[in-house]
Order: sequence, then C-alpha cells, then structure tokens
Amino acid sequence: MIVFLKILLVPVSLIYAVVIYLRNLFFDLGIFKSLKVNAKVISVGNITLGGSGKTPLTNYIIKLLLNNNFKVGVLSRGYGRKSKGYKLVSNGTEILSSVEESGDEIYHTAKNCKIPAAVCENRVSGAKNLIDSTRVTHLVLDDAFQHRWIYRDLDIVVFAQRFLLSDNPINKLLLPSGQLREGYYSLRRADAIIVNCKFSEKQKLPEKITNHFQNKPVYYAKYVSKEFTDIKREIGYPLTEFEGQKGLVVCGIANPLSFINALNQIGVDTSNKLIFRDHKYYTPKEVQAIRKKFYSTNSHSVITTEKDAVKLANFKIEFDDIDIFYLKIEMILEKEEEFTKFLIKKIQYAE
Repeated sequence: MIVFLKILLVPVSLIYAVVIYLRNLFFDLGIFKSLKVNAKVISVGNITLGGSGKTPLTNYIIKLLLNNNFKVGVLSRGYGRKSKGYKLVSNGTEILSSVEESGDEIYHTAKNCKIPAAVCENRVSGAKNLIDSTRVTHLVLDDAFQHRWIYRDLDIVVFAQRFLLSDNPINKLLLPSGQLREGYYSLRRADAIIVNCKFSEKQKLPEKITNHFQNKPVYYAKYVSKEFTDIKREIGYPLTEFEGQKGLVVCGIANPLSFINALNQIGVDTSNKLIFRDHKYYTPKEVQAIRKKFYSTNSHSVITTEKDAVKLANFKIEFDDIDIFYLKIEMILEKEEEFTKFLIKKIQYAE
C-alpha cells in the first residue's frame, strides 16, 4: 500500500523537482542573494530526509573547532519546537530555554558542547542576533544545506551509508514520493561529503553513487558507544554492566533500527520496545505507557537515546522508581587529522 501511494505521488515529485531546480538556478544566477554575516559559517546538511547524522556531525565539528581555540556558536531552525522566531537557547554558560521551546537536537547540542546556541527559522536574522549577543566568530549551522539565503564558507553534506547502498529506486526519488530533498546534482555546491556508517562496517559504494562525489573529498564516519548514563543522576556506567540485561528500549528518532543494532552489539536484550515518531515530545500519557510496559515485561531498566533523554528528563519524579539510562555515543571520522586540516584551511582562507 505504501509503495502504491508513493507511485501515485510521482507527478507531485516532478513538480517539486522543477520548483527546487528553479530556486537553485535563481541563487546560482544571483537573482536570489546569499547574505553574509560577521562570522565564518560552516553548514552541515544533507539532501535526504532525517536519520543521516547531521546533529552528531555538527557536535563533532563544534568540538574540533573548540579544540583549535575558535569561538564557536551553533544555529538551527529548531525542528519540532513549540515556539517561533528567534530564541537564544544558551549563552555558552547556561541553558536559557526549555527543550520544548528550542527543539531536542539543538538543546542536546547546547548541553553537550556548552557553547552559545540559538534557533530561528530565518537563518540570516538568527545568525546576526546570535553573533551580536554572544560575539562568536565561527558559526555552525545544523541542517542548512537547503537554506541558501545565508552565505556559508564551508558546505558539508552527510549521507547515511545505508541509504547510499539501498537498491530501492523509489526511495531515490524526490519528495514526496522518495526521500530526496534535492537531486544529486546539488552536490556540486558541497565542499565535502561525509558517509556515515553509524554502527555498521564500511562498505564499498556503487559507482553510480561515487560518480556524484567526483572532485569532492569524501570522509567516512561511524558511531562508537561510550557508556550508559543515568538520566536522573547524570552518572555514567560501563557498557559491560549492561551485557545480557533485559531492557525496555524507548526511542523517538528517525532511524530506530540503528539504535537497536547498537544495543544488540553491546549485548542488551532489545526484545521489549516502545518506538515513537521522530522528535516525539513525551506527555504524562506516554510516560504512563512506558511505566506499564516496563513492569509488564519485567524489564531491568529503560534504555533510550541521548535525543530522547533531554525530553524524558522532565519526568524524573514519574521515573523515581525506575532506572532509566541513555546510551552515550560519539561520532568519529576515519581520517580525523586530514579532515581537521581541511576544515581549518577552508575557514581560514575563506573570503
């Protein structure tokens, strides 16, 4: 049924393709203008629907810049947030917004990286406000490849390896039939490509894919599980302590399969699961459903993602009698030193 509906939407995808092509053409011809702001701008984005790893890559780049003594801020649209306009999420010292007002991804980034952070639908206006209020000199944009109204000094595009290896032709169509926001031709705007293997092994990509990456540096990334962190106490525990444990897996992310695979690799029993939609904001109703499932399955603990953890932390009292942990992961790049040199050279010599 789903495949049939996608086929029916192909004419809409064709209209969408024309609109996207004309929009990009107007930018390329200078009819639409990309506006500069008073900071070096690094964009992290993709051309597919969610689940490629934009936010982990954003965090990774932020930490590289911090390690090289750059004054960094991060700006996002704040997808799924329950607010509008410009919102300062963090001044670099303290969190100034709730996760509902800012969105789960930017909230997690601000908390994890401890840098100035803001959300705004209008990237130019948001960037100017953030730069003026915090004096950052380098700005990382999370999910901004399609937001061409703001000029960027470096454009990085990330793909999930699983998507690139998929032989499902429908998924390779443009929205709404497929999963592409733009066609592969748009990669000519990219300065570098990141292939995110997540928790899988690196695989050789088909030539029909790599042809789109010609003359672009390509770097492979993967996720590494670090520890399990107690949400209520922020105490970390070794992965080995959870081997063989029967957990209740709770998550609301774009690709729950990747998270479940990670837990399986650790040795966690993931037979009990509650999967919610991406960017799910939990209410007392869902919390009660988690509690009911936890006790009915005789689970040892609730295990969730970092992105879900910042929202479930609002229910510490409700989870007072339940152990609840999130799996802390880190992204690493195969050629980190080479990528670092590439990144710094690009932003240092950008006009």
